[in-house]
Amino acid sequence: MHEPRQQQSTPDAASTDSITRISSGERETALLVGVARPGLTSYDMQEALGELEHLAVTAGARVIGRLTQSLSEIDPATFIGEGKVQELAGMAKAKEADIVIFDGELTPGQVQNIEKEVGCKLLDRTGLILDIFASRAQTAAAKTQVELAQLDYIRSRLTRRWTHLSRQEGGIGTKGPGETQIETDRRLIDTRMAKLRRELDEIDQQRQTQRKGRTGTTRVSVVGYTNAGKSTLMNALAGADVLAEDRLFATLDATTRQVQLDTNKDVLLSDTVGFIRKLPHALVESFKSTLDETRESDALLHVVDVTHRSFEDHMRVVRKTLGEMGAKDKPTLVAFNKIDALKDQGLVGALKKRYPNAVFVSALRGIGLSRLEERLLEVVEQHFVERRVCVPVTAQPVISFIHDVADVREEDYLYAQNGRADAEPQAAARMRFRLAPRHDARLQSQLEELPDLRPLPDQPPAVKSVVEDASATEAAPVEEFSAPA
Repeated sequence: MHEPRQQQSTPDAASTDSITRISSGERETALLVGVARPGLTSYDMQEALGELEHLAVTAGARVIGRLTQSLSEIDPATFIGEGKVQELAGMAKAKEADIVIFDGELTPGQVQNIEKEVGCKLLDRTGLILDIFASRAQTAAAKTQVELAQLDYIRSRLTRRWTHLSRQEGGIGTKGPGETQIETDRRLIDTRMAKLRRELDEIDQQRQTQRKGRTGTTRVSVVGYTNAGKSTLMNALAGADVLAEDRLFATLDATTRQVQLDTNKDVLLSDTVGFIRKLPHALVESFKSTLDETRESDALLHVVDVTHRSFEDHMRVVRKTLGEMGAKDKPTLVAFNKIDALKDQGLVGALKKRYPNAVFVSALRGIGLSRLEERLLEVVEQHFVERRVCVPVTAQPVISFIHDVADVREEDYLYAQNGRADAEPQAAARMRFRLAPRHDARLQSQLEELPDLRPLPDQPPAVKSVVEDASATEAAPVEEFSAPA
C-alpha cells in the first residue's frame, strides 16, 4: 500500500507494516484478532471486528479469518496471552496468512513477541488507519499531515525493527563508539518531523487567512462517522463535486462550498474527515488545521447512516470526538441519512419521537433536503441576537463590519449627540441588525472605542433603508446598546 513521503535518508520503517499488493496482483490475506473485555458483549465484539474487516478491505487486504480472546486485562507481553498466540500461529500457518491485524494498539514489545511465534507481518488498528489515510491523501496538506502522524507512530517502534543493527559502530574519523542504528534513525525521524511541523504551521496560517476572508458568512461543518454519506449530502446541497464513495475515509481534505438556504441566506458548508472508533491521537494532532474548520464553525450538521445497526454508537463516538476537539457545544442539526435504503421504515417513526429536532433524508435521492435546509437555517439563527446601535458616520470600519457580518434590518442616517448639553450634534448611522454571538463579541469591543450617541428628537432621517423579516425578528430578543461615553 501507500508509504509516507520520505527523504532518502529517512528510515523506510513504514514499508514493513503497510499492506502491500503482491506482484501477481492478488491482495494480501489477513487474519483479524480481537479481545473481548469485561462489559463487551459478543455482539459488540463482532461489530468491532466487522469494522476492522471493513478497514482491512479498504486498505486492500482479503480477510480470511478471525480470532477472538476473552480477557479481563490485556496481556502486557503478548496482548492476547501466550496460549492464544500459539493458536494464532497455527491458524496463520494453516491459512497461509500474509498479515495479522489486531483490533487495538500494540506496544513494540508485544509486536516483537508475537512476531517470533507467528512468523508473519503484524499490524495494529492505528497502523492500519494510518496506512489508509496515506493512500487517501491527495493534496500536499493532507500528505504532510499523514506523514507526520506516520513518523510519530514509527518513532516509538524502532526498537523491534532494528534489533539486528543495534550495535555500537566505530571507524576511521570517529572518536569513540558511534551511534546505534536506532539512534541514527530516531534522529533522522525527529529532523523530518520538525520540518513537517514547520510546513503544517505555514499551512495553518494560510487556512487562517482564508477563514478570515470568510468572516462575514455563517459557517457550518458537516460531521459524522466515516462513510455516513457526508460528501454525498454536501454534493446534493451545494451542487458540488466532492469525492463521494462507499468506502472509509474517502475524504481527508476539508472542502468548503457556498449553499443558499433561503433568499439572501447563504452559509459556507465544509466537509471534513470522518470520525471512527479509536481514531489515532496522532492523526487528530496532525489534522489540527483541517479540524479547525469544525472548531471554528457556527453550527454543525451531524450526518448519521441510519441503515447501520450501530448508528447510535456511531453518534456517541462523534459526540465524544467533538468533545475532545472542543466543539461539542455548538448548535447541531442531526440528519439521519439513507432512509431510502432502510428496510424497517417503522424505525423512522420511532426515531422521530426520540429525536424530534432531527431531519430524515436521502442525500443520494434528494429526499428531505428542503426540510433540512429549513431546519439548518433555524439552527444557525437560533442563537442570533438582535441589536440597535447609533455610531458616528466617521466610524466607517465599524459600519462596514456590521454590513459584513450581520443581517441588517434597518439603517438610517441622522444627527445625534453623546448626551452632554454642550456637545455638538454629529452625523450618525442608526442601525438594527441580527448577528451571531461570535461576531457580537467582536462588535462590542469595537463600540467601546466610540462615543455614546443618542439621536436628536423630532428629526426625519436623512436616508433610510429598511429590510423587514417579521418571522426572523420575532425569533430573537432585541437589545439596544452603544458604547459608553
